[in-house]
Formats: sequence, C-alpha cells, structure tokens
Amino acid sequence: MTLFDVYPLFPVNIVRGQGCRVWDDQGIEYLDLYGGHAVISIGHAHPHYVEAVSRQVGQLGFYSNSVINKLQQQLAERLGKACGYEDYRLFLINSGAEANENALKLASFHTGRTRVLSAQKAFHGRTSLAVEVTNNPKIIAPINANGHTTFLPLNDLEAWKTELAKGDVAACIVECIQGVGGIQLATAEFMQGLRKACDVTGTVLICDEIQCGYGRSGKFFAHQWLDVAPDIITVAKGIANGFPMGAVLISPKFEAVYGQLGTTFGGNHLACAAALAVLDVIEGEGLIENARAVGEYLCNALRALNAPIITEVRGRGLMIGIELSEPYKEVRQKLLFDEHVFTGCAGTNVLRLLPPLCLSMAEADEFLEKLKRVL
Repeated sequence: MTLFDVYPLFPVNIVRGQGCRVWDDQGIEYLDLYGGHAVISIGHAHPHYVEAVSRQVGQLGFYSNSVINKLQQQLAERLGKACGYEDYRLFLINSGAEANENALKLASFHTGRTRVLSAQKAFHGRTSLAVEVTNNPKIIAPINANGHTTFLPLNDLEAWKTELAKGDVAACIVECIQGVGGIQLATAEFMQGLRKACDVTGTVLICDEIQCGYGRSGKFFAHQWLDVAPDIITVAKGIANGFPMGAVLISPKFEAVYGQLGTTFGGNHLACAAALAVLDVIEGEGLIENARAVGEYLCNALRALNAPIITEVRGRGLMIGIELSEPYKEVRQKLLFDEHVFTGCAGTNVLRLLPPLCLSMAEADEFLEKLKRVL
C-alpha cells in the first residue's frame, strides 16, 4: 500500500524540534516560521508539555465521554478565565473543521434556519458543512454543494446587512484575520455593525478563531481587538500544540440537549492534558504578550525593508502576510533550501508567517537577514 497522493511535499524529512527550530534527518537546522500551519503555539518539544503528556499517557490515555473526565472540567475553567469567557460552555472535539461543523449545527438548531453568510476568501475546513462555507469551489464536492451559503466581501457591512434583513440566515461565520485568504483583517466597524445586525435579526454570530486565535494575534482571540463578543467561538490548531484537538465555546443563550452533539475521541484525557500544559506555558511565559511585541517589531521591520518586491505587509501579532509583486514560489523555496527557513503561503503571492508564539526578537532579526539575502 502507498499513500493517497494529495499533498505536494517538500523533499525534507523533519525528525526533531526545539522551540522555534526543527531539524531534518540530514541534521540540517531550520528556523520554523510556519509552526506546522499555526499549530505549534508554545514551541516544539517544550519540557513542561513533554512531561505533562508523558505523565498522562502513562496513567490513562483514553476513556469515552460516558464517564466524568475531570481534566475536561479543569480545561473549561482554565480556558474561560484565560480568554475572558467564563460564562460560556465548552464542547471538545478533534479538529477545526469539526469545531465549525458543530458550531453551524448549533446555530441551525437554535434558529431553525438553514442559510449561512460567509466571507469571500474564507476557509473554514473540509468536512461537510465547513467546506460549504469555505470560498473555494475546487474543494467542494457535488454532495456538499447544497446552496446554503452566500459569500460576501469581508468588511462590506451593507452587503451583509442586506442579506440579514431577509430574515432567513441562521449564522454569520467570520475569521477576524483570514489565514488562507492572505491575512486579510476584519475591521472593528464591520464586526461591531455585524454584531448589531445579528442581534436585530436573531442570527448567530460565529467567530472562527482556529488559526488566528489562542494568542496568535497578540490577544487571546483576534476578535477581542475589535470589541465584539460572538455567540460561538471555534478553536483548534494551537490549543494543544500538535495533539489533535478542537473546541467550541458556546454562549449561555444556547440550550444543551443530550445526544444533539457527540464525539468519540473529543476531549480525551491525553488531549486535555496537552491543552492544560499549553495554557500553563502561555500564561507562565507571557507568550501572548510576546506574540504582540515580536509581531509588531517584525511587521514594522518588514515594512522598513523598502524591497520593491514587497507590496504590502499585513497582520497582527505573529500572524503576518507579506504580499509580493510576483508569485511567492521562488522566494519561499530559496528561504527553505538556501536559508533553511520554513514559511507558509496564501493565494499565489503571499508569504504567511505563523511561527510559535515563543519567537524571540533575535530569531525575528535572523529571519529578516535571511529574507534580505533572498530578496
């Protein structure tokens, strides 16, 4: 048997990591500004994380959600305090797509409606409902093309209000910083206006914080820069630093019904131990504050390069898009193979930086020097 060939792979076999660095099987060291696609929040192989996960797997790795799991309760309490949503409730699953899938189901159960508004360039996942609200026809199979979703320009408040006024919209789902969309930022005016319009029409507002949340933007959630409170918040990626986990944060307005939502592996003991260790490190090492400071420094330094190929630098915290005047492919490959730096990408011409939140000023400077040489 061979692998189902759906990933274009770089010929690099990563076998070890530490902090913001990884090594391949040839012993070559790389600066990791990709973070495994924003998943590595506290750094590779953090000692506290390794110890907590190792200890838990030696005690109990898994039991089903048919019994009490005190680690889930601890995580809900800790996460509520950390993010400021102590009155919300937590539903744990395995991935970001599942988080959005369940958020959309909850909105439909709550309103009895079937239509959703989503943003152009949005990416919310590849499962049935999640892919239907993703603005990429290439990954929407015929069985998923059910016509439930209307895509509208991000920040065009009047367009969203016009659709909401029809009274048949179950949910609006928004990434306050679009990742796959090229690090496009929602404005405070748009999000505050959308919040008011959703309140008037009885529509559920969902903020997808899967990539931009968990401290990446320099606040716990990216929407907290915009002074809005969504009805549902979805998270994944950085929540467990590489262990598969997702979560839905649900406001008190929703009723919990036995059997309405469910999962086999979601919120298992090992995942919760990993997530609790992540919160320990984020809080203990001030990683949200670090993301804000280093991210601001890096954005300003990138803009100051005055490189003709760089047309715009966008982002908040350690979620940064470098828009180029030409396709990113050559620059990204030279960074990887000549300078040994991992970066992400979006569209055809945006380099995407999603490093661990522990990136230091010195490592930011190291990247800037390597980028200068490539440019």
